[in-house]
This record gives sequence, structure tokens and C-alpha cells, in this order.
Amino acid sequence: MKAMRLNRLGEGEPFELFDKPDADPGPGQVAIRVHATSINPVDAGIRSGAGKIAPEDPIVLGCDVAGVVMATGPGATRFSVGDEVYGCAGGVKGHDGAYSQRMIADERLLGRKPASLSFREAAALPLVSITAWEALVDRAQVQPGETVLVHGGTGGVGHVGVQIAKSMGAIVHTTVPTPERAEIAKSLGADKTILYREQSVAEYVGELTNGCGYDVVFDTVGGPNIALSIEALAINGRCATIVSVGAQPDLTGLHMKNASLLVVFMLIPMLTGQGLERHGTIMERVSALADHGRIKPLLDDSRCTLTELEAAHEQLTSGRAVGKVVVDIG
Repeated sequence: MKAMRLNRLGEGEPFELFDKPDADPGPGQVAIRVHATSINPVDAGIRSGAGKIAPEDPIVLGCDVAGVVMATGPGATRFSVGDEVYGCAGGVKGHDGAYSQRMIADERLLGRKPASLSFREAAALPLVSITAWEALVDRAQVQPGETVLVHGGTGGVGHVGVQIAKSMGAIVHTTVPTPERAEIAKSLGADKTILYREQSVAEYVGELTNGCGYDVVFDTVGGPNIALSIEALAINGRCATIVSVGAQPDLTGLHMKNASLLVVFMLIPMLTGQGLERHGTIMERVSALADHGRIKPLLDDSRCTLTELEAAHEQLTSGRAVGKVVVDIG
């Protein structure tokens, strides 16, 4: 089968098409005929060499996968040949990547593809859905009627975060850069949108929460935005962030509000081997929400194939993408 590999890691290193040998699935694994994958910031980070978590040679990246089970390994019982599956199941150290026509994956990381979604749509969901789920459901434990602020409501993780928070019965506000993005966020279920370039935290907290702040703030931006997220919290609030690497926030605001800072790094199960089953469970729950019309992926208008990975990565890193950049594999 064909695949795209990197010969070395580094900013802008080119991908190379090669013939990848067809390995048999091992114990608890399945072989997947990959139909689509999507590009995430972590994929671009791994490509540049950040974190030292790239797969071993051949370096085949790609965390997200949607496809069809081709074969099952010993002891793999969750899926059968021909099943349509999806998940965040590779592209890091110790795991095969999805930039390939065929991929070996641990079945515990997979769920059944939502019947209502195409392979393209399903491939856009795994990493971002697991990240948002871990932040809002597992860590922040959002309750019905609580106020939730999602930073970046039309971004990859943010647009799913808006929908998951709404499915939990929360009142959801989100920050966006433009009026056009605001309309997209509203179509996803956001109750209120905030043009963050035009309003300060104090202004929108005062206007939209009567100065009380938000029960939960979901920070999908990181850097200086962590401090803004803490500023937006209510007393006893919870801030969940997914971009804390290198951050040096002043935590005084947390102390003065008796608030909590929750850090989410969803690759931990793949990197440590601990808790892989949880990701498969989340994928099944996201499938149910999608099939009930409560989660719909936002796809960027760009169209790329396996041999156009560099263009797909550039579309993501340029900041032009609205929603997820998806790559058609087969």
C-alpha cells in the first residue's frame, strides 16, 4: 500500500510517497483501509520535531483515521472485517500513522463510524472530540444550566467543544474573530458570541454574565489566553486548557477565586499505554451524538489527497482554515 513518510523531522520537511509493506495486525489490533484523515496542530508539531513523540522509522504521521476494517489480529473482538470505524489511533511513537492507505491500530482506540457521517466528516472528529470531551465532561464535569465560555468556537477543538457543552445542557458563549465566524458559531449552537478583538474580558463578562464570570472556561488557544481565561472565571470556576506547554501564567487569579486549572493532553493513552479503552468509549458516545444530530463537524473548504499533504499542512498552519482540514486517502 502507498503511504507518505518523512525522512527526517524539521519545520517544513517534505513528505515522500513510498510503498509501505502490509503488516499483519498483532494481538488486539486491526488493519484499516484508510479512507480519510484530518490535520491537527499536533501533527504539524510532531512533523517539526516538537515533543520527541514521532513514530519510529518509517515516520508516517496522522493521528485521525476513518476507514474500514480489513483484518483483525489475535484477540481482537470488538470489530469484524468490513466494519466502518474511526478514531485517534496513531501517528505517534509506537503507533502506525494514518497518512497511509492501510493502517494498523489498537482496537481499543476506535469506535464505530457515525452512520450519518461520510468518511471525510468522521475523520475530522476523533482528536478534537476526545480533547473536548476530556476537558468538558471528564475534567470540568459541566452540569446542566452552567455557563461555559469556549475560546475559539470555530476552531478544530472549539467547534466541537461548543456542541458537546450544549449537549450537556450548558449555556454556551464563545469567542470568535469576525462577524462571519460568529454566524458559524451560532449555527453550531452557541448562545452568545464574543468578538474578542473588539471587547475586553471585563467588558464581555460584565455584559453577558452580570460581572459574575463563567462556571467553566475552555481554553483552546493557550499562551496569554490562559490568563484571560482565568480572568473570565466565576468564583469556584473551572478552567480547562489544552495548550499549556511553555505557559507561565500568573495563578493569583485562580487563588483569589478559589478556582481550578485543569490541563488536558489527550495523547497520553497512546504514549503511555494507559487508558486506551476510554478513548474508544468516547468515540462511541460521539458517534451517538452525531447520529442524533447533536455534533456536526465543521470542515474547511480545502480538498487534498494523500500526495498533497504539504498543502494540507500549510492550510492548517497558515490560519486560513475554518474548521478541520481533511485529507482524502482512498
